[in-house]
Amino acid sequence: MSQKPIIVWFRQELRLSDHPALVAAAQTGAPVICLYIHDDVTAQSWAQGGASRWWLHHSLKALAQSIAQKGGELTLRQGETVQALEAVIAQTGASAVYFTRGHNPWSAALETRVKTLCEKTGVDCRRFGGFLLFEPEDIRNGSGEPYKVYTPFSRFCFAAPAPRFPKPAPDSLKGVKLKSDKLESWSLLPTKPDWSKGFTMWQPGETGAQQRLADFLDDRLAIYGEARNFPNVEATSGLSAHLHSGDISPNQIWHAAKAAIAKAQGKHDKSGETFLKEVLWREFSYHLLHHWPHLPDRPFKPEYADFPWASDPKGLQAWQHGLTGYPIVDAGMRELWQTGIMHNRVRMITASFLIKDLLVPWQEGERWFWDTLVDADIGANAASWQWVAGCGADAAPYFRIFNPVLQGEKFDADGDYVRRFVPELARLPKTFIHKPWEAPALVLKEAGVTLGKTYPNRIIDHHFARDRALAGLKQLKATA
Repeated sequence: MSQKPIIVWFRQELRLSDHPALVAAAQTGAPVICLYIHDDVTAQSWAQGGASRWWLHHSLKALAQSIAQKGGELTLRQGETVQALEAVIAQTGASAVYFTRGHNPWSAALETRVKTLCEKTGVDCRRFGGFLLFEPEDIRNGSGEPYKVYTPFSRFCFAAPAPRFPKPAPDSLKGVKLKSDKLESWSLLPTKPDWSKGFTMWQPGETGAQQRLADFLDDRLAIYGEARNFPNVEATSGLSAHLHSGDISPNQIWHAAKAAIAKAQGKHDKSGETFLKEVLWREFSYHLLHHWPHLPDRPFKPEYADFPWASDPKGLQAWQHGLTGYPIVDAGMRELWQTGIMHNRVRMITASFLIKDLLVPWQEGERWFWDTLVDADIGANAASWQWVAGCGADAAPYFRIFNPVLQGEKFDADGDYVRRFVPELARLPKTFIHKPWEAPALVLKEAGVTLGKTYPNRIIDHHFARDRALAGLKQLKATA
């Protein structure tokens, strides 16, 4: 008698290698139904944004090709997850549903409903790890409580037994032919205007992720520790979007980086440790999200809920489109729009400007990043915005306010990053590239810059804005 098929429900692990649920299903010898469900219903207000949907389209296309090479097929269904699973179980007589645990705020409730469905239909339900290095329940401080500070959290992780070693992809995937949606029918790609033209730098999917990891370890890991702070230097890994969609697993990155550090025999120790700490920041973000699922919507420190924010829709719009009059801020926002990514240092600068110079609530920036980042990761996005805002776990103090001019002069001293993304300032000398309002009229004229016409005037004076933000903090403390 032939074995009943096993459904492997793909979520944020759009790969074949180091996919514990897929490997376990394939090892049974039963036919495997590779199923992806596009569910905007369950996520509700946190349904994927535009840039993430672009990435998802291409990652699913690559996954389908990889599965086909193993003799299987990727089945696509759209709609509410439990209903879609129930339909596939009924159509195939599947004996089991295997899946990787999710860590979004709605994941636990969804997985409970999936388990209930399986029990009702007499189907085995198996959940596996794979999205994180460590399960959040396994990391506790000396008092048995979740960590609220990153440094002791990272120390715990470094001292813990090594994360699971990556598993190879199955040799073959015997599939079951099912009716499947056509990927194009989901309309994940932009139409008109096509804002994704600058996304050609990316290769979503498992092959692209592995190539990017190899290139980073070979070419940039050695300089990562210091060079990662300079936006005009290609020093970062560029793996965050691949991690978000699961084109690659954190275990694959962790062990490959560890091997590269060991091979360098001490040459990359500092840079290597810095890189691994960044991987652990993602872990910390999901640790927080697991224990405080309101993190994307409400301040971790509840006293900040009453902060006296300003209403500044024009300022928000200027920030979104890179028209604030502060070159390093505008360069970052335009890089984001053009490429779907923004350098990490500049993310902090632009976030600080929105929150503390304009007094726009951090949730507005979080939402804009959610829609425009190809690596729009709900855990890291929420934790990082709250870090800058000063209301998160282990956050920067609220009174730490980034000066966009000084930040630009320090991390883009020659102005090359600004010139790349704000070309109307390209001919300004570096003395004024981060503060064009201080340039003499003749210098502006020779550079072809007319403030207020070819490039906007500053929408706010930073020194005034800083004093206003600190006054707001003082007011908050007085009423606490």
